[in-house]
Amino acid sequence: MPNPEIFTREERRLLEPYFTNLDERVFALTNLPEVVKGALFARYSRSPKSLRRLFLDEFIDTDHGAAFDTGAGLRRARELYDRVFIEFGDDSVAQLGGAHLAVEGASNILTKILERGRLMSYLEQSTRYIPFTSRLDGRWRYCIPPELENHPARKVYIEVLDEIFETYTEWVKPLQELLSTRFPQGTESVAVHHRTLQAKALDILRGLLPAATTSNLGLFGSGQAFESLLLRMRAHPSAEARETARLMLHELRKVIPEFLKRVDQEERGVVWSRYLSETREETERMASEFFGEDSPLSKEEKGPAEKSQTVQLTDFDPEGEIKVIAAALYSTSNLPDGELLARVRRMPHEDRVRVLKAYVGSRRNRRHRPGRAFERTSYRFDILSDYGAFRDLQRHRILSIEWQQLTTHHGYHFPQELEASPLGDRWHQIMTRSSELFHRLAVEGLERVASYAVCMAYRIRYYMEMNAREAMHLIELRTAPQGHTSYRLIGQEMHRLIAETAGHRAIAEAISFADHTSGEEGRLSAEMSLETRRTDHGSILRLEE
Repeated sequence: MPNPEIFTREERRLLEPYFTNLDERVFALTNLPEVVKGALFARYSRSPKSLRRLFLDEFIDTDHGAAFDTGAGLRRARELYDRVFIEFGDDSVAQLGGAHLAVEGASNILTKILERGRLMSYLEQSTRYIPFTSRLDGRWRYCIPPELENHPARKVYIEVLDEIFETYTEWVKPLQELLSTRFPQGTESVAVHHRTLQAKALDILRGLLPAATTSNLGLFGSGQAFESLLLRMRAHPSAEARETARLMLHELRKVIPEFLKRVDQEERGVVWSRYLSETREETERMASEFFGEDSPLSKEEKGPAEKSQTVQLTDFDPEGEIKVIAAALYSTSNLPDGELLARVRRMPHEDRVRVLKAYVGSRRNRRHRPGRAFERTSYRFDILSDYGAFRDLQRHRILSIEWQQLTTHHGYHFPQELEASPLGDRWHQIMTRSSELFHRLAVEGLERVASYAVCMAYRIRYYMEMNAREAMHLIELRTAPQGHTSYRLIGQEMHRLIAETAGHRAIAEAISFADHTSGEEGRLSAEMSLETRRTDHGSILRLEE
């Protein structure tokens, strides 16, 4: 261990506001603009000096103090950034500073665009814990796409979506009462029982909500991640996405302006966005040329789907399990990869299973996951599910996911809890109204805008391709008893297909926290347990009434 660097009393005075300690090998930066952090770390990578010494020698005005919070200090910081930016290139520097951003009033179409990037963090309002039963400034909480401004269809769009939200609001309490007869109160308190049933009622009724329903999001990312997101949004065919990109860029330039210089430069970001737009349009033209007869407008509405979702395993490696076992042995052997794989192929099946069990070990909870050997094989699933389940699964970003346009021609999910309820007929009526509006907008040349009118009970097709390590995480998380029934069934089917169709039974066995229980009792029990813990800690989540 090297000896700690020694600083003079004056140097310590200058450094103390900006570093969590001055005597240890590990420390954090504080009270510095993002541009200074980025430039400092970039310069650090090509200097023999320690970070704190580099800060003193090149980043601080020792004659007048740091004063990075003043206009002059920030100007100097930006000059430093520009110098480092030119010397070291673009992307490496843009990874070293970030920002927190809030986006409010985003449609559920837009939230999927915002949450597409892998290397950012997102937090979105929940449809389980927030009832959409109140108006905001006299309006229900849904987006009217800018494309409908001054369009004749705007009036009917508002009429239909108002009707949907009124039905949703009208049925929240009656549905809770219906559920209370099926799941009567047990040993839990009245408050816990009420909140649990409300969560279940909101889970069911979210299928009524249209994709236009608005949500609030919190985003955190590096300058590079925001730049990538903005370039995609500026090229997007949705006017809501493009307008939101304009607002985001304006606000981000108040906190990390240097990291976003390229976004609207003609020869850099503008050309980049144009490239994305042109390739999308050309690919759409090719799809129309070859598969035009299968477009969303060429099919009749099917009504309720026979199954809520379908999951197909469309691609996998038959030798995937062998390759995972070879990868598990790689770091503890001295053999090259190809030789190791050949030897594992010759091993008896029982010995391979022993190796995999040793690598996985005794997992005490689902957060105990084996290492990167499980990334040696992958699975590609084609899924047809209701949009509500998709919007939850889409948040898994350490995988490849792509989706088709949200339409009404795949049919919709009908909750079994409503089969003997007056809401059952009303559910079908709302789905019909949603479908009629979708087709009207599409026929009038607003096919993309038409997706805003589609209720979340309607099904959407998408694929998810993931390695076995991510499959373990996704399946174990999404089959948990407290999860929504729609995505629980998808996770359970993924697990079955890995074992039976791919034949990777040892990998499937390692996914040991997959829950295959059926029914709502386990889920409600988990919800009640969670609410009880919140009560015990004096932090019950107060739901909006």
